Amino acid sequence: MRTNNTSDRTRKMVFISVLVAQGIILSFIERMLPVPFIAPGAKLGLANIVSLTAIYMLTFKEAAAVVLLRIIITAVTFGSLSSFLYSLSGGVLSFLVMFFITRVFRNDISLMGVSIVGAVAHNLGQLLVAAFVVNTFLLITTYLPILMIAAIPTGLFVGVVARFLINYLERINMKR
Repeated sequence: MRTNNTSDRTRKMVFISVLVAQGIILSFIERMLPVPFIAPGAKLGLANIVSLTAIYMLTFKEAAAVVLLRIIITAVTFGSLSSFLYSLSGGVLSFLVMFFITRVFRNDISLMGVSIVGAVAHNLGQLLVAAFVVNTFLLITTYLPILMIAAIPTGLFVGVVARFLINYLERINMKR
């Protein structure tokens, strides 16, 4: 979307607000799903559908706002300080890695590939905070291999859904 006038700026602000709201709802739904993973705390990463969409359709600043607002509002509404720290560390690292990859390797890696790398980065960010909290980096060597394997199907699923959403939004002319 271009921001030439007040109407375009308003439209973009509404689009960003809708993405934040979608991310909050997906986070809430994910908290209610019983996910049978081996590693404690592993999730599907449904809110990353919104993060990927923001990365592909908005500027860095706008996409970062979507990610940060979603994390903050979700933590205040449904979480705790520890869930906020884990979400923030995973979400920010994942966002930065995915944004970098999409800008540098846009024609070389698919959205599904970006999503898988983002899922791995998210897990790594959370494990770094967990290792710091419990004061042992043995946690990383124990859980990271398991979470990296889990990141492949979950990242693939998130990437496929994000691709459908982005295609739909582009068809209805929600481009920059």
